[in-house]
Amino acid sequence: MLLRSFLVLMGCFVSMTISAQEFLSKKKAIEETLENNFGIKIANNDLEVADNNQNILNSGYLPSITGLAGASYNIEDQEVTFNNGETNVVDGAESTQYNASVNLNYTLFDGLGRFYNYKSLKEQYNLGELQARQTIETTLLQLFSVYYEVARITENISVLEQTYQNTKDRLTRAEYSFEYGQVNKLEVLNAEVDLVTDSINLLNSRQQLRNTKRDLTVVLNSDLERSFAVDTSVVFVGELRLEEFIKQSDTNNVRLQQARKNIDITGNNYKASKAVFLPSVGINGSYGWTQGEFPVTSFASSRTTTGFGAGISLTWNLFDGGSGITNVKNLRIQKDSQELVLQQIENEVRRDVANANDAYLNRLEVFRLQEQNVVTATNNYERSQERYKLGQITSVELRQAQINLLNAETNKNLAKYEAKLAELELLQLTGQLLNVDF
Repeated sequence: MLLRSFLVLMGCFVSMTISAQEFLSKKKAIEETLENNFGIKIANNDLEVADNNQNILNSGYLPSITGLAGASYNIEDQEVTFNNGETNVVDGAESTQYNASVNLNYTLFDGLGRFYNYKSLKEQYNLGELQARQTIETTLLQLFSVYYEVARITENISVLEQTYQNTKDRLTRAEYSFEYGQVNKLEVLNAEVDLVTDSINLLNSRQQLRNTKRDLTVVLNSDLERSFAVDTSVVFVGELRLEEFIKQSDTNNVRLQQARKNIDITGNNYKASKAVFLPSVGINGSYGWTQGEFPVTSFASSRTTTGFGAGISLTWNLFDGGSGITNVKNLRIQKDSQELVLQQIENEVRRDVANANDAYLNRLEVFRLQEQNVVTATNNYERSQERYKLGQITSVELRQAQINLLNAETNKNLAKYEAKLAELELLQLTGQLLNVDF
């Protein structure tokens, strides 16, 4: 009776869970990840900073304009002797002065330093785009590693539910057969033990599914207790397209593109540093106003002036103690180092692509073999059922055929998603992860 009540409650729980779930497609999962994932948001913020840095406002090509204003007040005792010998003494002589001006400074030429600095800022923004792309690729791989794990466990649960139902039917048949004296009590007990085992496996898998779904909501940055079902279908890109992607990996791999951008940035910094050997030319202009009130000891009691001023200057740092020369040498060495880093990454990427391709082909072949194994195990189980009904095999032998089928189907599910994840890793290494349908 207790076993029967448990079976009824489990069936009600399954039906309620299925009816309350939404369908989370791969496309929707990607959209939510791109919009809500914390890592991608941070990467986009970093890219926005790089965009601000490459703006003309940060280039050094615009003039600087400053406004100045001031006022002063003096009170002092003065004694003034004029040319005719007359002396004038004033105690507590007061004088006030006011001034205001607008000043403009602009560098006409600085040895091409700002030109290459501005180019470097542009390249840093391009590097920021590549870094954001790498973050997106890494996050999508993380997304689908969890998404496909949810799909795998979901399919496993379907297999376990079918196994559970088959065992339940076997128990019912054994109970009827026992009542009519066709089998002994051992057949019923064996079926009950197997049914409890299947129930435990099913409960554990459902708990694993709930935990894995929570892991997925963290990647999506959505409600932790969100109820949803995922797409369990898998479509492979195809070996011919992958071969073409592999040929283009030297051009499209994001690590290689970043390494090349770092060479460009270091090269621009090196060229900018050589501006220390050239003079800088600047112009300046101002418009100002001054007004003063002076004591009687001055030649004028008040004075007001307004007017424009302009000038040009040339500055040439003939020797700065050697720091400029040292900086130029160090940047040239850094540029050489970046080229060596590129060569190292090229070797690593070729190795990683070759390993990933081998892993993908191997897992794909394993998946195909597992598919055939499921067909064989299904035929074996169906024949075993027929022979069991005819009394030609025992329940133990039937159970073994059932376990073989269960293992074959779960291994096929595992092989399918491992092959797909291997394909996604290969696509990421070839720089095509964002250019294919999932």
